[in-house]
Amino acid sequence: MVKLQVLEQDETKIRVIIKGIHRSYANAIRRFAISEVPTMAIDEVVILDNSSAMYDELIAHRLGLIPLRTDLTRYVLPEDCDCKSTLGCPKCRVLLVLDAEAIDKTREVYSGELKSEDEFVKPTNNFIPIVKLAPRQAIKLEAYARLGKGKEHAKWQPTTVSVLKPVSDDEDVYMLYIESSGSLPAGEILTRAIEVLHKRLVEFTEKLKDVK
Repeated sequence: MVKLQVLEQDETKIRVIIKGIHRSYANAIRRFAISEVPTMAIDEVVILDNSSAMYDELIAHRLGLIPLRTDLTRYVLPEDCDCKSTLGCPKCRVLLVLDAEAIDKTREVYSGELKSEDEFVKPTNNFIPIVKLAPRQAIKLEAYARLGKGKEHAKWQPTTVSVLKPVSDDEDVYMLYIESSGSLPAGEILTRAIEVLHKRLVEFTEKLKDVK
C-alpha cells in the first residue's frame, strides 16, 4: 500500500515521505511537478511605445520569466478551450498592461507596475526589474498571459526545486521536496503531479486492453 506522510508544508514548499512505491513512479511525480503541471506566463507582448535602451525582444523575454499567480479552476489550456481562437478568450488568456515613464530622473520599472485585467493573475513578486528608464524615456505595452507547461518552456515551470531522495536502504521509501515559484501553492503542485501520473497509468492500461 502506498503511503504519503507530510513532513513540512506551507505555500511555497512541501516535503513528504512516500512509501510503498517503485522509484520510477516516485520519480515520475517529481518530473511531472516540473513539466506537466500548468501555470500562467506571459507568452505574447505587443510593444506600443519603447524609447528605452533595451530592445523590444529583451523586454518580452523578461516579461515571460516573471512568475504569475495561477488559478487552475478558472482557466484552461489554449488547446482545451472551446473558443478555438488564436487570439484566445477570457477562459484561456489574461491581459496585463504596462505604462511607465521617467520624468526628470532615471528609474527602474518593476513587475508590480504591470496591471492585470484579473486581480488574481498578477506577478508573485512586485520588485522584479523589467527595464531601466532614463529621463523622458517611456515604455508602454500589452502582455498576454496563458497557461502552459514546463515541457514547452521553462517559463511555465511551477517549481524552482523538485528533488527525490531515498530515505534509507529500503528502496521503496523516498523523500520528495518541492519548492514553488509562487505561481501555485506547493501542495497543489504535488497533488496535480500525482493526478497526471494516475491519468497516464489509466490511459496506458486502456491501451493494453486494446492490444489484447
